[in-house]
Amino acid sequence: ADLIVDEKVIIEIKSVSRLNSAYEAQAIHYLTATGLELALIINFGGGSLDYRRVVNTKKKDDSNQK
Repeated sequence: ADLIVDEKVIIEIKSVSRLNSAYEAQAIHYLTATGLELALIINFGGGSLDYRRVVNTKKKDDSNQK
């Protein structure tokens, strides 16, 4: 994770031509590991600013329950 803001939001900063699903998967892994629910992926590398909002509805403790 590039930044964690107020222990609530993970900010991932990228500089690539296009965002793809691998970046979203990485953000979900960060969210799962930290127990946070929201991440923003911000890309400065394309023709214009692009961002994705990633929400993890699965809590960290839920992964141990079946």
